[in-house]
Amino acid sequence: FSSSRSNMADSISLFKPFMANDIDEPVLKVLHSGYIAQGPKVEEFEADLKKFLDFEHVLSLNSGTAGLHLALRLLEKPHGAWPGWTSDDEVLTTALTCTATNWPILANGLKIKWVDVDPKTANINLDDLEAKLSPKTKVIMFVHWGGCPVDLDRVQRIKGVCKQKYGFEPYVVEDCCHSFGAEFKGRKLGTTHSNLCVFSFQAIKHLTSVDGGLLTVPNAELYRRGKLLRWFGIDRERRSGGGDFRMEPDVPEYGYKFHMNDVNATVGILNLKHVPWILERCRQNAKFYDKELSGVPGVTILDVVAGSNPSYWLYSLKIVRKRDFIAFMSERGVMVSQVHARNDKHTTVAPFVAPLPLLDALEESLICIPVGWWLTTADLQKVVRCVKEFVGAGPAKLPAKL
Repeated sequence: FSSSRSNMADSISLFKPFMANDIDEPVLKVLHSGYIAQGPKVEEFEADLKKFLDFEHVLSLNSGTAGLHLALRLLEKPHGAWPGWTSDDEVLTTALTCTATNWPILANGLKIKWVDVDPKTANINLDDLEAKLSPKTKVIMFVHWGGCPVDLDRVQRIKGVCKQKYGFEPYVVEDCCHSFGAEFKGRKLGTTHSNLCVFSFQAIKHLTSVDGGLLTVPNAELYRRGKLLRWFGIDRERRSGGGDFRMEPDVPEYGYKFHMNDVNATVGILNLKHVPWILERCRQNAKFYDKELSGVPGVTILDVVAGSNPSYWLYSLKIVRKRDFIAFMSERGVMVSQVHARNDKHTTVAPFVAPLPLLDALEESLICIPVGWWLTTADLQKVVRCVKEFVGAGPAKLPAKL
């Protein structure tokens, strides 16, 4: 569901990497410093992220996907009242997301149980989520689609329902990879409700470190273990074997090579300074679309949960004759896409197939239009003009709502 164009120079892009103008010299300095692995720049980047999020337990990583994998791995082990999980347990998750959300479930040996979508938001359907709770539901996972928050208060209540029925609260893993800087009830995503939350700093995100990710965890014990498991299970802050942390005498729990390096961290440090205005620009662009496209026959604007302040990495809407719309916009130099295809149709998850009628219907009309920081006023006006031209050129009677 993506559009293409042979001459991209005059097109309006759906995505565009942001790089600070002053990035070259600091990156070159690190590259030639003799220390390019995880070091002081990673520590500086993490300190900046703690300040931005107003949250203490942050773990920088080499991708958002690594963060999702690590989050599930951290929950395998029992701690406190938490019973841990086994390969017989399941994760309730959405199929409308990047495959990077759900493949770590398979990689950890857990089972997937698909939850339908809310057609008004494209986020996970919380009624269906509650209905599908079972004694095997150890983790709830969802993406905040396009940077528009899920109702986290309702999710918290659903956790309580599970505890009443089955004697434990499932952990929630939030895929915030669309959502850096988004807020719910006045606090940034990644910092609330005792959830584990994962961000992506991949090339085209609001904050890019070229590639990278972040995991936030709700307590000191998960933070301690996360620091170990992101680097083979070895404590980099401990000096043994003559002062070399690589000479660890014992590794009680194996880990991964998931850490960030100083080169990526340097890029992240410099680009993070620009995130506030990037967020503001995307939000203003979304408000423009809301105003100009609201009530247009054949177009339906998605709802935003009360009390949330989206990051608008994507601006999604529902459109009549979607495939025709993609071709129409491409011919006019406007890149549009669904961005992520549903995950449940892949062979690798065939054992977990389940009916998702609301997603079936939504996929017929869901589309994303450009909303990023690079758009000019003329670009925004052109996008709106093209959308209105398309629906105006269609059948005489178009549905007001989809």
